[in-house]
Amino acid sequence: MADLSRAVGDGPVLITGGAGFVGCNVADRLLRAGREVVVLDNLSRAGVDRNLAWLRATHGDRVRAIVADVRDGDAVVRAARDAAAVFHFAAQVAVTTSLVDPVDDFEVNARGTLNLLEALRERSDPPPLLFTSTNKVYGDLADVAIGIDGRRYGPVDADVAAYGVGEARRLDFHSPYGCSKGTADQYVLDYARSYGLRAVVFRMSCIYGPHQFGTEDQGWVAHFLIRAIEGRPIVLYGDGMQVRDVLYVDDLVDAMLRAVGHVDELAGRAFNIGGGPANTTSLVELVERIAVLRGEAPSVTFDEWRTGDQRYYVSDVRAFAAATGWTPRTGVADGVERLYAWLVESRAGAPALHAGAAA
Repeated sequence: MADLSRAVGDGPVLITGGAGFVGCNVADRLLRAGREVVVLDNLSRAGVDRNLAWLRATHGDRVRAIVADVRDGDAVVRAARDAAAVFHFAAQVAVTTSLVDPVDDFEVNARGTLNLLEALRERSDPPPLLFTSTNKVYGDLADVAIGIDGRRYGPVDADVAAYGVGEARRLDFHSPYGCSKGTADQYVLDYARSYGLRAVVFRMSCIYGPHQFGTEDQGWVAHFLIRAIEGRPIVLYGDGMQVRDVLYVDDLVDAMLRAVGHVDELAGRAFNIGGGPANTTSLVELVERIAVLRGEAPSVTFDEWRTGDQRYYVSDVRAFAAATGWTPRTGVADGVERLYAWLVESRAGAPALHAGAAA
């Protein structure tokens, strides 16, 4: 938290989408360190009302909630007026939803981000901004040669296999979701360049951890665990050998606080953020891991490949590590076990387990 304090004043920290999975984990860390937090959220995603209730029960009136939508420019201006720093997570988060309603997807992700950028630009002292983009800005990576290694895909290129996909990779938006998030990504970077906003972009891979209510469309690690706990089948789209790097949420929060703490050096840059090559899993490997945790194999069915699905995506995190000294600390086995324990306990009606480190 010392990194954050050196770059951020004493005012409240604004988190758009602050009742969501990542948002409530960032809020909790800040609140535990004594910061005031303003959560802007329309509470439309299933489960986020529980996250907000947990934040209020844990931290009382030091967390202030504004139930509003980022498409409401006036509400965004009011929320950002006194913010000492801004974490922008509010988004339409599913490729599948974007394919059904691309206009709504654009309005939330692109227009909503532009509303926030304009609200910050109006201020005489714009605060630091961290924006979460996505690896989908790189498209389906169809040109990356892939082979099969046991129960997973693996890149043929030795550098990609060793380090993952770097920020030098050309942008190739695929799906309306990729387009809307990519548009927002580029607007944030350009407002840093054109208007001097101290803004950083994280192009994120798969994040998982406590307070995640994963669905089939987003948050697949939690979704697989929830389906197994409930005794319902897990649907794998494609053959299940797709590989992703996964990052435990506490490690992501560490990275975000470092980014804002180093914002003067990092402004105007985008970083690929995930677990990196040391923290990868294929879909079928995760199913096998769940079977070990539960002592029985979950039921699995297969369906057609989804639009724009990447057979292999692993983040090259070397740029951010070199700039800040950050590195993921939670391995896949440990992180999945922690999330499983939280899901079981929270479903049993016990106080929600938070496996994060103290601030």
